[in-house]
Amino acid sequence: MSVDAAYAEVERLTRRRARNFAYGIMVLPREKRRAIAAIYAFARCVDDVADGDLPTVEKRAQLEALGVALDRTPPSNRLLQGEDAMLVALADARSRFPIPISSLRALVDGGLQDLEQQRYAGFDELHGYCRKVAGAVGVACVAVYGSDDVVRAETLGVALQLINIIRDVREDWELGRVYIPQDELASFGVTEDDIAAGRATDAWRTLMTFQAERARACLQEGLGLLRSLDGRSALCVSTFAGLYRATLERIEARGFDVFDGPPHLSALTKLRIVGEGLRR
Repeated sequence: MSVDAAYAEVERLTRRRARNFAYGIMVLPREKRRAIAAIYAFARCVDDVADGDLPTVEKRAQLEALGVALDRTPPSNRLLQGEDAMLVALADARSRFPIPISSLRALVDGGLQDLEQQRYAGFDELHGYCRKVAGAVGVACVAVYGSDDVVRAETLGVALQLINIIRDVREDWELGRVYIPQDELASFGVTEDDIAAGRATDAWRTLMTFQAERARACLQEGLGLLRSLDGRSALCVSTFAGLYRATLERIEARGFDVFDGPPHLSALTKLRIVGEGLRR
């Protein structure tokens, strides 16, 4: 498989599967856009394995094989359908940008953690998980953007994951997972039975308001990254951050009733947010 064909495949995957990411990276120059799409494809592959229907032992084997594949030259690794394209594109992106392999391995570790841990006692535990599955994406991507501000990049990734957790409560419950810290559920008087029944009670709304405020604070801190980025990279980051912020605002407007599924931003709304970034 040629490098160009591999990049074309990961860009198709990003457009098809990424809810907000694709609208952000569309403003990047070609080389950066393709590299970010390769990182997304790797993260998507890890997620698909961890969230899939295979027995846990097979999921673990596939995730560990993905980690091993990072040290090999593609396309000799044939682990999952479509993985050759992702590995070829990612290898080329890593040859062009200083993407730390530790960030990619952290993504695999996050996928493995999902196989072992379905509840989090407190926020410190949850934060460690978020750093693996989302903060690591920020660290990988910032190497492509051209900044060394890995702290804010990681914080921004964590912020987006916290919004995902609010958005995906129902989906995660169906996978047997509750990411909202157990001590905070108890403190606000919300039970897992409430989640199972989809009860958007006053206690639930108070709890989720607390979660939203924390996510928004992390988002604000992470967006300090923009000061170290060139114009197009800053526009990319501010675009998908704006899309996540708009999603959170929609959820808040619905009284945090996410049990019938997450809100979806229309293509027109997404393009408007891109346009707002262009006018800044």
